Formats: sequence, structure tokens, C-alpha cells
Amino acid sequence: MAKKNQSTRLTTQHRESQGVIGIFGLEAKKHDKTTGDVSHVVKSALEHKYPNLTFRYRQSIEKKEINEALQKVDKYLGQTLFVENASIIPDGGIIEVQDDNNKWRVVLVSEAKHQGKDIENIEKGELVGTKKDQDLMAAGNAIERSHKNISEIANFMLSESHFPYVLFLEGSNFLTETVHVTRPDGRVVTLEYNSGMLNRLDRLTAANYGMPINTNLCKNKFVQHEDKTIMLQAASIYTQGNGRSWDRQKMFEIMFEVAETSLQMLGRDLWNQMKG
Repeated sequence: MAKKNQSTRLTTQHRESQGVIGIFGLEAKKHDKTTGDVSHVVKSALEHKYPNLTFRYRQSIEKKEINEALQKVDKYLGQTLFVENASIIPDGGIIEVQDDNNKWRVVLVSEAKHQGKDIENIEKGELVGTKKDQDLMAAGNAIERSHKNISEIANFMLSESHFPYVLFLEGSNFLTETVHVTRPDGRVVTLEYNSGMLNRLDRLTAANYGMPINTNLCKNKFVQHEDKTIMLQAASIYTQGNGRSWDRQKMFEIMFEVAETSLQMLGRDLWNQMKG
């Protein structure tokens, strides 16, 4: 019964969150530099809306912490560590909440990746390539570190039923629609969203099992296959689709929604603090 009441309470609070989103969304809009800045605004908004809960922000998680979390799931896991001070540093940091047992639980991990400056270069009239005679540059592999961070956070949260990892993508390597960009001399350059030379989205959808992008996938999905139940921890991948930069207010709204989903999933373990 308590669990049901907790769920109802959190749902009601979720409906009332527009005021918080409005106030703190405008604050987030002032932060133009990093995802970490917006993450701090999200933490402040959570503290405002849930004053009985204790939140903290940290920039990194040590590899040995991840191994300790894996060991609690199964002693065979988390045994190997070659660099004692190894850690992962998502550029948006990690927000955690303290549960009724004084254990810190992850409610949001965020990261932003910009890859592909073709739109900016075309608008400035700059040609690229070794001979400086091309409109477009073949996409690189700068996003590979995102896979490592996602995998490590998934290891850290293997015992949880939620996975609040949000990845924001911007740049011409993450198009979901064909765009036309005009050079200063008036010539129009077309960027095809499905160009193998440009698009790198397919390299990241491995992190969400090919599920929809621009979707809150914080709640772990359990799938049945023959006699097995498989838990999927999927990153929530968001892209503007047109290669342009993210609006910080919109980033805030997405991050806040995912963090609230985490709190709903943790409702039973936060019951005593919430009812206080």
C-alpha cells in the first residue's frame, strides 16, 4: 500500500513540475558552455521540488567503485583493475540521491558530444580536406569514449532497474534529416542525413539496442527470449537532427524528466524521506 501511495504522490508531483521547469529552465538557458553547468541547475531544481531529499553532484566515478558495485551483485564480477586511480568522467557529471538507508543512488548521468563542423564551415565559406577543396569532411571517431562511459555506468548500476544516462548529440555527424546550407557566395550545399561518410548515429544506437532516439529510456526494459528474461540498460540518446546546437533550456527539461523518472523508480527506497 505504501508503495502505491508513494507512486501516486510522485505522479502528482510530476504533474506539478511545470513551475519548476519554467523557473529553472530559464536559469539553464543562461548556461551556454557545458552540460555540467545545466546539470548543476537540474540538481538545484530537484532540491527545490523535493526538499526532503538529499542530492549530490560529482564529476567522476572511480573504477574501483564500479568493481565494488559489481562484486555486490556477484563475487565473480569486478575482480580486474590495472590502474588503481582509474575513473570515468562523463562531461555532464553524475547526480545522486540518498535513500532511506543512506546509500547514494544515481538519478542522472549526462554527456554531450559535438561531432561534425560541416554546417559551420559551409556557412563561413571554408573548404576542408588536405587540399582545401571539399565542402564536407569525412566523419571521425571521437564518439568512441561515449561507449566506454555508458558501459561503465551500466556496470555500476547493474543492480538497479533504471539507467538514467542521457547523451546529447549535435553536429553534422548526427543528422536525422537532410539539410541545405548556403555558403557566403550563395552556393547551396546539401548534407544527406543517410550519408555513410557523414552519419555516425548508427555507431551510438548500439548503446540503446536500436530503440527510438529522442526518447526517455530511463526505465530498464525486460524482454523475454525463450526461457530467459533479459534486462536492457539503454542510454537515452537525443539529437537535434539538423546538426544545430542544443538549446540549454530544452536540455534541462529532458534531464529533469529523466531524473524524475529515476526518483519514481526509486520511490519505495525513498519513502520515509518523501513522506517526511
